[in-house]
Amino acid sequence: MTTDVHTTHDIRSTTRRTDPMRKVALAGGLLYLVTFAASIPQLALFADLVADPVGFVRSPGSDTAVLWGSWLEIVTAFAGIGTAVALYPVARRISRTAAIGFVTSRVVEATMILVGVLCVLTVVALRGDLASAVGAQADALGVVGQALVEVRQWSFLVGPGLIPGLNALFLGYVMYRSRLVPRVIPAVGLIGAPLIIVSATATMFGAWDQVSLAGSLCALPIALWEFSLGVWLTVKGFRPTTLTID
Repeated sequence: MTTDVHTTHDIRSTTRRTDPMRKVALAGGLLYLVTFAASIPQLALFADLVADPVGFVRSPGSDTAVLWGSWLEIVTAFAGIGTAVALYPVARRISRTAAIGFVTSRVVEATMILVGVLCVLTVVALRGDLASAVGAQADALGVVGQALVEVRQWSFLVGPGLIPGLNALFLGYVMYRSRLVPRVIPAVGLIGAPLIIVSATATMFGAWDQVSLAGSLCALPIALWEFSLGVWLTVKGFRPTTLTID
């Protein structure tokens, strides 16, 4: 009798360990937390470059902060794609359209991030190769550096500034409809989606800066949605469901 009990327990434990739904939730949750953690430091790491691109190009100094910021942006971009790929097997069971939309929006967001990274790394190269330039050449380098930083700022607005709203609409719909996580979590994302889209639009038309009190308040629900979803999927996984994946 004791052997049977232990055997049953072992079988149940093995089933829980090999449950593909749990693996999907864990992968998606961890990748969400990676994107959240990696995206936060870049504002500080890029602060000097964004504040004065011309001065950054012309003056010698350490590039370490900018290079670390660029690396973290790369991590953010690919981890973001990873969240969509990891959760796709579950999301497509609820809505194939929303699942494909989520993957697509994540890829576009990552592309915008990487465009910004290339611009930043090009500015670093200009600084390293031509920082000793003087006269007209120095002025031209300053203009180029300024233009590259402006491209980075616009790609930052369109990518991490706007597209997370679309991400929340696609994945929030899936999670809210399926009840795989408590509905309050996707509800925050669905509420935050139009707010961050409106904020990005307002920034585009000059109403306020993306990094401002208004912009931060509009982005807060999306940040809360992504963080809470990552934590829940990592710690709890999906709620019990009859849904299966291949």
